[in-house]
Amino acid sequence: MKIGIIIGSIREGRKAEAVARWVLEGAQARGDADYELIDLKAFDVPLLTSAAVPGAAKRQYDDERVTRWSQAIDACDGFVFVTPEYNHSVPGAFKNAFDSLGGEWIGKAVGFVSYGADGGVRAVEHWRTSVANFQMVGVRAQVALGLFTDFGDDGLAPLDRRPAELAGMLDQLVPMTGKLRG
Repeated sequence: MKIGIIIGSIREGRKAEAVARWVLEGAQARGDADYELIDLKAFDVPLLTSAAVPGAAKRQYDDERVTRWSQAIDACDGFVFVTPEYNHSVPGAFKNAFDSLGGEWIGKAVGFVSYGADGGVRAVEHWRTSVANFQMVGVRAQVALGLFTDFGDDGLAPLDRRPAELAGMLDQLVPMTGKLRG
């Protein structure tokens, strides 16, 4: 079983990469699945301008970058979305990349690790409605890192309770991924 940990920010100076690496380290220590970082920034997914509706494209895309993104997502059985909160919602580039695909997402499980001034919880709430459109199952447990409580001058410094929260989310995600994978 393969779970992709998506780095959902493409900004310079982003915190998402450090958060995703922390998630990867905690996940790999479990030994219950294969975990892989998927860095959205590496794909340079263009704005969704294709005349073909992604859900009807049958994984045949006009742009090679979208095809590479499709292949990376299709290869995973489940996901952890590492998402910042931008203006009380999801990052535009991540949402665009999500919307650029169709069947690659259908019926897969997803867990959320968010961060922001208020832990990124509003971004996760928006993600929950978006992933439901593709019949994805978002697990209930999540990790919400606060910019003022979980980051210091030297970068990510999670509160003591965060590893247990990550474990709780993965405790729900891994079995759900297995069930949906069949």
